[in-house]
Amino acid sequence: MPTPTRAEDFLELVERSKRGRLKVYLGFAAGVGKTYRMLQEAHALRGRGVDVVLGFIETHQRPETAALLSDLERVPLKALEYRGVQIEEMNLDAVIARKPAVALVDEVAHTNAPGGKNRRRYQDVLELLDAGINVICAFNVQHLESLNQLVQRATGVTVRETVPDTFLKHADQVVTLDLAVEDLLERLSSGKIYAPDKVNSALQNFFKTENLDTLRELALREVAESVDRARTAPAPAAPKLATSQRVMVCMASSAPRTAELLRRGSRMAGRYNTDWFVVYVQTPAEAPERIDAEAQRHLLANIEMARELGAEVVRLEGADPVATLVDFARSHGVQHIVIGRSHEPWWRQRVAPSVMLRILREAAGFDLHVLSVESGEELP
Repeated sequence: MPTPTRAEDFLELVERSKRGRLKVYLGFAAGVGKTYRMLQEAHALRGRGVDVVLGFIETHQRPETAALLSDLERVPLKALEYRGVQIEEMNLDAVIARKPAVALVDEVAHTNAPGGKNRRRYQDVLELLDAGINVICAFNVQHLESLNQLVQRATGVTVRETVPDTFLKHADQVVTLDLAVEDLLERLSSGKIYAPDKVNSALQNFFKTENLDTLRELALREVAESVDRARTAPAPAAPKLATSQRVMVCMASSAPRTAELLRRGSRMAGRYNTDWFVVYVQTPAEAPERIDAEAQRHLLANIEMARELGAEVVRLEGADPVATLVDFARSHGVQHIVIGRSHEPWWRQRVAPSVMLRILREAAGFDLHVLSVESGEELP
């Protein structure tokens, strides 16, 4: 079944729902037409008598997009001052008080200015859904958290603002805005994406053909996987599928690149459409009163990230982390164990084998995925 794209399809979901429904327009680069298509859909819904408002729309001063703002109600933005600069953000409380049937929210990966109700705009969207307001929103695939390191390696571009994978899983519809790379570059060169003085810089950096090809492929793959997940999702009363494919990421308190392990675990669980766990074993040496403040800060940040990516985070206590991890995996139907490669010298590991080596030896019956978190590549 193809992913629904028409306004009528989304309207059918709206009419059947009490909690807000979410539709995501997913692009691979600026200028593919996400905001334009959202506004077109808003006009189509309005023509059918649906109460639609604009919560936040960014036209980027593109005339074709700005022209579609006419006749659509815009909820006034909230003005905030940050470092002496006036910034306008979506007024979440005003949108909830207005309580439209559908709200449009652009630039979901945006970080709100300090002083707002939520730190991130995707959290504003979740609040709108909880309030029973249906949302149509948009962002680009490079902002998806689990793809962050992959995008950086493939394109050399560091994406600072991300959206957790759990957000995309809330979506009832995910629609990719596909456009041939050649057509996108033509739009860029003709000044339809950025001002003429920014075109050459864009072509030399983000808008390189190889970058766009990679991002386009990622966007198409993401939508295909979301459709597959929807096809295989069990009915609410049925047992979850693929429990034998459950994923467990082993997390240490001091690992410097844990974030990449978490992203890879999230992607793996998404491919198998299964549950996944992030397990941290607290040894006596890492008791709260003994662990240093820096390690504790990193641990808490990684736990928060794991939850945002959709993992069930489990803290266990045990003197032997390997035995504790393997026991948990066996008792919770885990098939795939993800662990980072140890970078200790070989001679030290011969005296005292690392957790990684011991798991390789003792975790019979599991599929083990040992990742080099410096390169992000899976080892053979």
